Amino acid sequence: MGKPVTEIAKAVIQTEADSILLLKDRIDQKFDGACHLLAACKGKVILIGMGKSGHIAKKIASTLSSTGTPSFYMHPGEAGHGDLGVIAGNDVVIMISYSGESDEMISLLPGIKRINVPIISMTGNSNSSIGMSSQFHLDVSVKKEACPNNLAPTSSTTAALVMGDAIAISLININNFSSDDFAMSHPSGTLGRRLLTFVSSIMKSGEDIPIVSKAELLIDSLLVMSEKALGMVLIVENHKLLGIFTDGDLRRAIESNINFQELTIEEVMTRDCKSIEAHEPALIAMQLMEKYRITSLPVIDSNIQIVGAITMHILIQAKLF
Repeated sequence: MGKPVTEIAKAVIQTEADSILLLKDRIDQKFDGACHLLAACKGKVILIGMGKSGHIAKKIASTLSSTGTPSFYMHPGEAGHGDLGVIAGNDVVIMISYSGESDEMISLLPGIKRINVPIISMTGNSNSSIGMSSQFHLDVSVKKEACPNNLAPTSSTTAALVMGDAIAISLININNFSSDDFAMSHPSGTLGRRLLTFVSSIMKSGEDIPIVSKAELLIDSLLVMSEKALGMVLIVENHKLLGIFTDGDLRRAIESNINFQELTIEEVMTRDCKSIEAHEPALIAMQLMEKYRITSLPVIDSNIQIVGAITMHILIQAKLF
C-alpha cells in the first residue's frame, strides 16, 4: 500500500513552496531592469509560451492587463504562421520556457530580433537558446518537480507564475496604479461596482426624500418618516440641512417617554449630522456608515442644500457589499 494521500499532498505543497522561496534570492538587477523595461513600454507586452508554460503565460498576461500593463498571450504555433506580424517595434516580448529550448519558440527569435523588440525570458537555464537571446533573463529553475517522476511541470510552472506576479505587483508600484485604475478595468466586478458607482446614481431624490421643516411636530414628522420608508427624516430650513431624526432616535425617544404630541422635530433631532455629496463614490458613503455606525446619510450639495438621501439598505441593493 502506498503513502496516504494527505501525506503526498503535503509533500507536494512543501516542494512547491520551497521552489517559490528560492526565487527571493534571484530578485536582482536583472529583475529590476526587466520591470523598468516593461514600465517604459509604449506599446504592448506579448507573452509567449508553449504547453504548460503557455497556460502560465496566459495567466500572467491577464494579470498584467488588469493591473495597468496592456498585455496579451500569443501562441508560438500561431505566431509562426502569421501572428508574429502583430508585434511592433515599441512592444516588449516575454518568453516563458523552462528548458529554454522550445523549438516552436526558438523559431520566432529571428523575426523578433529583426524588428529590434526586446525580449525578457523566464527559463530554468540561463545558457539556453532563449535565455541567451534575451535582454533580461529571469531564473525560474527549481530543484525538482513535485511530480514523483520529476517529469510533470508542477514546481517549475508555479515558480514562473509567482515570478510573473512579482513583476505585475512591482509594476503597480512603479506606475502608481491605484484602486480607481483597477476598477476601470474591472467594471463588472465587486470592486468596480464599489468604485464606479456614485451616490448620485443610487440615492433617493425628489419626492422620495423624507423632508420636514424644523417647526414640524414630532408626531407629524413620524408620518413622513413612515411614508418614505427610509428609516429617517431630514430637517431643513430654507432647503438647508439642519439635522436628522432616525429610527434609532425614535427608539430612544420612546424609552424616554417624551410627549410626541407637543414636541417639535427640532427639539429631538440630531444636529451636525454626517452627510455626503452626490458626486462622491458610493463606497465613501458605505465607509462613513461603517465608521460612525449609522445606517443613513443626507446627500447635500456645496451649499448644504439637500439633494437626496442614501441608506445602508440602498447600498446593499446596489450590491456594494
